[in-house]
Amino acid sequence: MSLRINHVSINALDLQESVDFFVELLDAEPITTPNFGFPVQWLALGRTQLHLFERDLQPTSHHHFAVTVDDLTPVYRAAERRGALEPNAFFNHLVELPGDIVQLYVRDPAGNLVEIDQHGVDRLPEDLRAQVKSLWEFNPQTNENMQGHLYVPE
Repeated sequence: MSLRINHVSINALDLQESVDFFVELLDAEPITTPNFGFPVQWLALGRTQLHLFERDLQPTSHHHFAVTVDDLTPVYRAAERRGALEPNAFFNHLVELPGDIVQLYVRDPAGNLVEIDQHGVDRLPEDLRAQVKSLWEFNPQTNENMQGHLYVPE
């Protein structure tokens, strides 16, 4: 059996504001969406879809979805312009994981936590590298812990 996640669905307090956020941040593409009887917009993210639905719901603090990008820098700059950087959920807005993975944490307009991943801390410009904190700075890691890796291609 071949498996992959085909979509993630999250709440939007203002559908258009959330659509604009993901279009700017991740170059998401709005696609034709069925009528669900309430405001919904599907967005294409590569081979995966992000489904936004407008409801008056508050997200939890740590539930999130993650997207891998080839270049984190333009995503970071867009999030910075929007005041969307999230420094508290996982100790810092830029976190290095074992395996030379960089995670950027942002909050969308509805407060949903979004993780953006890139392989290679050294690929970041100097001003972003200076902001990266390693996970092991916050939590001790065993040799086995250091073998845990996200599926992020080089």
